[in-house]
This record gives sequence, C-alpha cells and structure tokens, in this order.
Amino acid sequence: MIYRPAAFACDDRRSLTDFIRHHPFATLITHGAGGPWISHLPLIYENDHLFGHLAKANPQAQALGSGDSLAIFHGPHAYVSPSWYETAPAVPTWNYAVVHALGPARHLNADETAQVVEKMAAIHDPRSDWSFADLPDDYRAGMLRGIVGFSMALQKLEGKFKMSQNRPAVDQKKVAERLARGEPEERAVADMMAEINRPPDEP
Repeated sequence: MIYRPAAFACDDRRSLTDFIRHHPFATLITHGAGGPWISHLPLIYENDHLFGHLAKANPQAQALGSGDSLAIFHGPHAYVSPSWYETAPAVPTWNYAVVHALGPARHLNADETAQVVEKMAAIHDPRSDWSFADLPDDYRAGMLRGIVGFSMALQKLEGKFKMSQNRPAVDQKKVAERLARGEPEERAVADMMAEINRPPDEP
C-alpha cells in the first residue's frame, strides 16, 4: 500500500487508531466504474470500522460496494532544511505522518446513517445542543434521502511517521528545535518528533 522504510513504519494499533481520532479528515479512494473515485470527508473510527457518509449524487457512493476502499489520514508535515543539521553532507527533506486504512465498505440503512450524522456532530461539536433527531421529521427525512451512509471494515491499517528517525540524535534535536519556533503546523511536527524520537529510558 505504501513505501515504508523500517525506520518510519508504525504498526501499533493503538497509535494508529489514536492518530485517526486526532486527524479524522480523510481522503477516501474507491475503484469503481470510470476509474478511481476520490472524496475528502471526516470519518469516525469505532470497533475496527470507519463510518461516514457521502452525497447520494457522488458516484463514489455507489462504487463503495464494488471492492476495497482506501482511507488516507494526514497528520502534521513540514519542510526540513539541510542547513539545520549538525552533520553533513545532507539534502532537503519533508517530515510527515500518514495512516492508511484499507477494507471493504457497505451501505448503511437510514437509521444507521442518522446515527453516523448524530455521532459526527457529537464528536466535533460537543458544546452545542444541536441534535439531528430534533430536526423536523420531513426535513430530516429529506436530508437522509440526499446522502449515503457507509461503514468500512478495516482489513489493513498501517502508518508512516517520517520524523527524522534516520538522522543522528543531534540532528533530530536541531530539527525539532527549529520547527518548534515555526508556524503551528511546524510546531506540531516538532511535538510529534519529540514523542517518536524520545529515548526508550525516558518517561
């Protein structure tokens, strides 16, 4: 599915599912009639399944049952300059984190789809008192007619966390320090580098 040098590979299930929960906006790819279909949407992880919904007019909604789908979750990423390294020679690179989830999808019925919509709002808007169930019946039914809910059973889950693990510790430290002074995305990479590259004897 993805080229993963050993230094960057992550197969720890808990780390991968935590990553999905923290970065739920995914790129969903399904091969169907007319070639691969691609959509960008939030997904919910629960019990080794992903849940979401697509517009019924989206051809990918019908292609979902034709084979496996791939969901790609993107984490923080940033440019890394060779001028930040202590050791030389070196070249520019990019640090990033992604998780790939592969599996077959199935369509949900109207009640199941309504539950997905309700849960999506509860996760991302927890301080709001909005509820899908509180909408007028005819409005709610019309909304459900316009979308296709689906679940995706995860048959394969793998991560690639490229966070300078292949560089000497002194370079890792200098890169993290430089990124920690940057923009929010760069600071997020620095935080992830600190977590991944922490020596095993440190708490």
